[in-house]
Amino acid sequence: MAKKILYVLTSGLDTPERLYAPFVLATTAKAMGIDATVYFVVKGVEVVKKGEAEKIKMGNFPILKEVIDQAIEAGVELMACDQSTQVLGIERGGYVDACGVVGAATLNDLALEADAILTF
Repeated sequence: MAKKILYVLTSGLDTPERLYAPFVLATTAKAMGIDATVYFVVKGVEVVKKGEAEKIKMGNFPILKEVIDQAIEAGVELMACDQSTQVLGIERGGYVDACGVVGAATLNDLALEADAILTF
């Protein structure tokens, strides 16, 4: 059975320096044969709102959307917390297509199943 790493992104668009790492690390994990999931909660759900990742570019890295697309192509699973989307007033269907919207219990299940958890 493959190892599993859970990346929990709580940071939002106001801290762009924290947004690249979970996608880069998750893509690397997939290349290593490790199952990787990025779970977006609190302000982290802003990152997968359609049109927002295109606005973020830091240093010599590509635009954040390109990094997210690479993660998706590598097979990284993306999940957004439904309750967080409601708190921030983000409508259903307003997310990157590859991102599922799930309930709070899902984060608990993912954490219990993970071999490692990293938060950003």
